[in-house]
Amino acid sequence: MSTDIGTAAAPRATRREWLGLAILALPTMLIAMDLTVLHLALPTLTADLRPGNTELLWIVDIYGFLIAGFLITMGAIGDRIGRRRLLLIGAVAFGAASVLSAFAVNSAMLIAARALLGIAGATLMPSTLSLIRIMFRDPKQQGVAIGAWTGFFGLGTVIGPLVGGTFLELFWWGSVFLLGVPIMLLLIVFGPFVLPEYRDESVSRPDLISAIMSIAGILALIFGLKQIAEDGLRPESGIAIVVGLALAALFLHRQGRLRQPLVDLSLFRNDLFGTALGMLVLATLLSAGSQFFVMQYLQLVRGLSPLQAGLWSLPTTVAIMIGAMGAPGLAGRVKLSTLLTGGLVVAAAGMVVLTRVSGPSDLYVAVAGAAVIGLGLGPMVSLGTGLIVGAAPPERAGATSAMASTGTELGSALGVAVIGSVGFAVYRANLADRLPEGLPAPVVETAKDTLAAAVNVARELPAAQGSELLSVTREAFVHGLQTTAIVGAVLAALLAAAAAVLLRNAQVPGPPPPAEADGAAKSFEKADN
Repeated sequence: MSTDIGTAAAPRATRREWLGLAILALPTMLIAMDLTVLHLALPTLTADLRPGNTELLWIVDIYGFLIAGFLITMGAIGDRIGRRRLLLIGAVAFGAASVLSAFAVNSAMLIAARALLGIAGATLMPSTLSLIRIMFRDPKQQGVAIGAWTGFFGLGTVIGPLVGGTFLELFWWGSVFLLGVPIMLLLIVFGPFVLPEYRDESVSRPDLISAIMSIAGILALIFGLKQIAEDGLRPESGIAIVVGLALAALFLHRQGRLRQPLVDLSLFRNDLFGTALGMLVLATLLSAGSQFFVMQYLQLVRGLSPLQAGLWSLPTTVAIMIGAMGAPGLAGRVKLSTLLTGGLVVAAAGMVVLTRVSGPSDLYVAVAGAAVIGLGLGPMVSLGTGLIVGAAPPERAGATSAMASTGTELGSALGVAVIGSVGFAVYRANLADRLPEGLPAPVVETAKDTLAAAVNVARELPAAQGSELLSVTREAFVHGLQTTAIVGAVLAALLAAAAAVLLRNAQVPGPPPPAEADGAAKSFEKADN
């Protein structure tokens, strides 16, 4: 395949590239959906497989842990063996692991299958994003394509409960995993025809020690953060975070000594790259943290079923799509820093709206607040991702795309851990002296854990006592929601100020310079033939 990208004007994408984008959007949406649908299946899954508490924790978390842990390594492997090849290998593995998960006969089998899903998912995300940069050379088209990629990831996150709830009403718990099979089949069949191949043959084999350090460090750090969100600060969570930070420090030290490192630290000499990556992590943190509490509000305070909660999340879906996909078009007419700052101000306003939620009757307020937050954060997620990917030379786009994806995964974990810890601390503090008298001690301790635990235990109490317990715990949860919304509003406002100052000279990434483009074209043509 011959593509002239050595001229001053970048070539515009053809119908083949837009069809390729449609194919790449499907696995992106599926990965996001798989992060949420399992939560809906837990009640029936638990009744069938009867996992212990530790096994249940690993069933839920192992998928996200391994995606985050393997992203950087898989991005580097894709640069060496070919990004399309890695994507198709990952699609086969993801489909097979989906079937294993759906028909798991015990907890150990499901944990193993979910681990394979996470590793396979880590091959998909950096491959899709890095291929988009190769396929779309025109800056405006590349912005639209990355916005669409981001929008479909957000769409998958939000419609996961809707699709999962529908399948669970019609079929058994394993059906939610089979959603991935037809999507992977479409990718395997049509991918070779509409997706280009790209590899950098000058890249050596990824450093195994660096890969182990990065995986172990990220897993330890995210595990510690999740433990803090669930159980508060305990010795095991503190040790995990210390180990994760120590491995991260050793990893960075090793990268500085390698001729071809797994992560090119020279990228961080570009202030724009580091700033965009940091702000992307924080924007994802705000999105994940707010959605974590809003979804619980819909189901546990308002009392909606998973399917109903999914339907009420559709306004947020539309808002995320508008923000993520509309921002690249506006970037050509509005200064980039102004656009990003304005989006973050909108997100802060959405957080303020959430502070007005006071009880089950404020459904419309909660939905409106979540939608405004999604609309405001959409530009930062899509354009921030574009800034990160655009800072790298084409031959390193795989590893850099993996860093952007790792940033969003880390931001999601931090959102639940940090925002969740704040909210549940307020929840427990509000319950300290307000629980109904006469409750058995085990019931009191259970109710103080989480609102979900309180709702479950209330069903086993006498009607009057259970109703009083629900009223008190739901009110305490709403106080936690209001507090996290205040924290989110302040953080969004600070991010807006930072964007106005630190990104004041930022521009939408343009085509590569001629010398760099010529080298990329040769690798591109050779790989595609």
